[in-house]
Amino acid sequence: MFDYQVDRLKDLLSEAVRENTSPDVWNWLQEKANNENGIIVFASAFVAMPRKTGKSTIILSDAQKKLIPSIKPGFSISGWPADRLCRVWLLLHADAADKEKYTGFIESLFLTAEVNELVALYSALPLLAYPRHWVWRCTEGIRSNIGDVLQAIICNNPYPAEYLPELAWNQLVLKAFFTEKPVHLIIGLDRRSNKDLANTISDYAHERWAASRPVNPQLWRCVGKFIDEHIFPDIERLANSEDPLDREAAALACWDSGYPPAKNLLDKNSELKPAIESGRLSWQILAEKIMEPV
Repeated sequence: MFDYQVDRLKDLLSEAVRENTSPDVWNWLQEKANNENGIIVFASAFVAMPRKTGKSTIILSDAQKKLIPSIKPGFSISGWPADRLCRVWLLLHADAADKEKYTGFIESLFLTAEVNELVALYSALPLLAYPRHWVWRCTEGIRSNIGDVLQAIICNNPYPAEYLPELAWNQLVLKAFFTEKPVHLIIGLDRRSNKDLANTISDYAHERWAASRPVNPQLWRCVGKFIDEHIFPDIERLANSEDPLDREAAALACWDSGYPPAKNLLDKNSELKPAIESGRLSWQILAEKIMEPV
């Protein structure tokens, strides 16, 4: 039913909710979570949440920040507003004993949700019971043009990497680049990289270059393991770029590659290869450089 220790996580989130709401709000939440009057009361509480909890950013202890992903790897609530946390907490109290009723109820919330409710629902995907049921819902969400909704699916959300098929996963990664989301926050980005995605990224880069448009250096993070005779000219172009971020991306892609010409190209770089070896250059460090204000 659940793919993690739901009771342990529920306890941790309860602790976070108590610490980030007033006693009156906490009592109200408990009443709604444990109501015996059916899904109408539950759904009404879900909608009313921000009026009760407010939208202040929650504060977590260092212990909470470490314990939550130890129970559900990749999952994080850091930086969430209080209403989002409380909505996800409430969803954990939905009765999952009857799969049809449970999934039907959650689907009804998706169908009637406004933007912030959708954000909470998509944030909750990794925590919902019957996880494979939500693959189609997640795939549909990737097609959204609402920035906050996309961010909830793409960033710090372990569900896509765990359950999306390759085609949908590739669409998510490309959508992240198209919409300029912080792709380094995609959980499982390196693990789920694949040959088809690498080839698509190469084609996309060619289109951008032909139109004299910039290419995000982080694109090549998904390519390194799949460099071959067709993609290697792209890496050579990056390595000879005037932009130091492009050159760093080329070096990192070569570092990830087992293709001999790519390894030879990196060996010739007496500056960047030692930086990678020493940890002074990584994909994470490159992402931080890209995000630095100009």
